[in-house]
Amino acid sequence: MFKNLVLISFISLPLASENLLDIYNEALDNDPQYKSSEYSLLAGKEFVVQGRAGLLPNVTLSGSTNWNEYYQFDELQSAYNNNSVTARLTQPLFRLDSWFNFKRSKKLTDASEADFAYAQQNLIIRTVEKYFGVLRAIDNLNAAVSEEKAIKKQLDQIQQRFEVGLSAITEVQEAQLAYDLSVAAKIRSEGALFNAREELNSLIGREIFSIDSLKADIVPENPNPTTKQEWVDIALKNNYRLQASVLRRDASQDSARSSASEHLPKINIVGTESESNTNQYTYEGFEDLGFQAPSETQRKNYSLSLSIPISQGGAVSSRRRQAYAEYNRAVEETLFAQRTVIQEVRSGFSNVITLGANLKAQKQAVVSANSALEATRVGYEVGTRNIVDLLQAEKNLYTAEKNLANAKYDYLLSQLSLELAAGTLSPQSINEINGYLN
Repeated sequence: MFKNLVLISFISLPLASENLLDIYNEALDNDPQYKSSEYSLLAGKEFVVQGRAGLLPNVTLSGSTNWNEYYQFDELQSAYNNNSVTARLTQPLFRLDSWFNFKRSKKLTDASEADFAYAQQNLIIRTVEKYFGVLRAIDNLNAAVSEEKAIKKQLDQIQQRFEVGLSAITEVQEAQLAYDLSVAAKIRSEGALFNAREELNSLIGREIFSIDSLKADIVPENPNPTTKQEWVDIALKNNYRLQASVLRRDASQDSARSSASEHLPKINIVGTESESNTNQYTYEGFEDLGFQAPSETQRKNYSLSLSIPISQGGAVSSRRRQAYAEYNRAVEETLFAQRTVIQEVRSGFSNVITLGANLKAQKQAVVSANSALEATRVGYEVGTRNIVDLLQAEKNLYTAEKNLANAKYDYLLSQLSLELAAGTLSPQSINEINGYLN
């Protein structure tokens, strides 16, 4: 009931609620972080194109035109115009450096695709976290509003009892303190809700006025598969961050091999065709004596070229050492990524079990808090409990309700985090959680 009242306070006109799936689909088109990853993927796909170019024929076309004049005793004797066009084709035949560079480029492109796949999964997590952030804030505000109203009711009753001499002034003061604290808590909750809504708005670039809430009954289940090691095995095969790290490690190895291959001979097939023509004029003084017929020549040349680097001042050896150092660094980074994934999966597995048990415990805590409040209220009416006990019992109930709501969100997020670490998170998870909303 209070949840609807809180939502209405943020809405001037009745608007349809938006669910998690709606917001996720919109985030696919509007989240800048996700769109940035799309362009990173497009850029990454060019690696393989550039690497393949080093193995394909290289064709160049060049041309020139020249005007030449010959003088004797400051008098023009002859002049001629020369035009030439040259086409050159080079086909690498034995270039190990280019071959290893091509292999490197393919792995870098694959790594970009793995990065994008992780960005897709990460968008699911971020969408759910921000959506649940708003629902958490709404639940906390609803509990604060309920607590404030309940304490205000108690304060009014105690003031009436004090006026007729049935309560002491200390009870009024205790109730007033509790009420003032509840008002402050409500104000903080309103600010937290505003901030949570702005975070969700930033995901899609527009204001969201109303969202669907989570159904009351969430039944926790243990992870399936049922052992940590099974989840670790899945993650080592499917985690996209780990896949990208492995691919970049292998790309670094190919880069090192390419640098090492710069010492080896390079063999190319080269074909050249050229054509030139010359138009010549002769002069005596300022008089044009004639024009000679143009001279045209054509040349074709095909060769097998061999080059062997001997020395470049140590630059080749330095690049090789640098490349292998980069490879060794990539090996260590991949090992760190692997250990991180294993740790995340193991922790995620334990979190699902722990937070599932916590959800069950929080459900029981709400039942117990209700029973305790009823017992304290009866005790207060018959004089065995004081106002402090009653106010504390009411506070305990609303705290238990807030903890229950948070336990639901924490449990669902722990499942998604485990799937993200294992590399199995998919939009189907959004559909499943969306089914819990109404």
